[in-house]
Amino acid sequence: MSTSRLKVVLTRRLPDPVETRLRELFDAELNLTDAPMDRAALEAAVERADVLVPTITDRIDAGLIAQAGERLKLIANFGAGVDHIDVEAAVGRGMLVTNTPGVLTDDTADLAMGLILAVSRRMVEGASVVEEGRFEGWTPTWMCGRKLGGKRLGIVGMGRIGQALARRARAFGMQVHYHNRKPVPEMVAEELGATWWDDLDQMLPRMDVISLNCPATRETRHLMSAARLGRLKPEALLVNTARGELVDEAALAAAVASGAIAGVGLDVFEHEPAVHPGLVGRPNVVLLPHLGSSTIEARQDMGDRVIANILTFANGHRPPDRVIPAML
Repeated sequence: MSTSRLKVVLTRRLPDPVETRLRELFDAELNLTDAPMDRAALEAAVERADVLVPTITDRIDAGLIAQAGERLKLIANFGAGVDHIDVEAAVGRGMLVTNTPGVLTDDTADLAMGLILAVSRRMVEGASVVEEGRFEGWTPTWMCGRKLGGKRLGIVGMGRIGQALARRARAFGMQVHYHNRKPVPEMVAEELGATWWDDLDQMLPRMDVISLNCPATRETRHLMSAARLGRLKPEALLVNTARGELVDEAALAAAVASGAIAGVGLDVFEHEPAVHPGLVGRPNVVLLPHLGSSTIEARQDMGDRVIANILTFANGHRPPDRVIPAML
């Protein structure tokens, strides 16, 4: 098929240069309002599209895929995570699924490190004091947080982002520990000075900071359950920049209320965009609106990867960022 006749449907607004290039190359249908598509709109989109470009806000489940027209052959996701797409169902219908890995690694790791700093040094709480006119001058014992040097960071999920976070944490003098299905290559472990734990329950009570950097799967839903939160020491901090479903948010709110955990930094939420009310307004909880990949450079790079995947597919070749069920 000629690329100019390839019907590409975008479910959300993308950066202007990305949309412009898509219009130049394909018969691209844009979402100018940027409002998330409801189920009916998604059903209509998969019926008319050759290529669907969804985002994390779109639930591309087996039921939706079953209603797709014969034209739909590629789901080119704008984002690295594909837990919102039933990849197995798509492959079963003869569709390809692609994502945009790697391009948001540094930005997400930066934000995770920023949350660790913000929570440990009480930055947001302190900023609120100044903005509300409650700052009455420096005193030796007021607003003391905790230093990071020498503290143990437990990274749950040592993929690209986990490793990038480990490098940043090392620069702050932190000791790196991690839980993964298998250890990273020895060369990487030596570079990071990282200690592998095959048992998450053994690692948790020994860490000062826990950072969640693993994908959302059936196995990782509520990975941080009430029981696991209870294994953290009271001085520990928890940061999540991966997926909200990894944490039992109600249990986390209860732990914060009881003082069972010292601080929390979240960029993602279990029922996003809703946030558990027990986490809102807490001085030791920093909440961000899913900013992990929110840099101009990352979003442009994500769009470029989407275009590369569609072009490669249109030219009859295997897209470079193809996702298959065995990878998940």
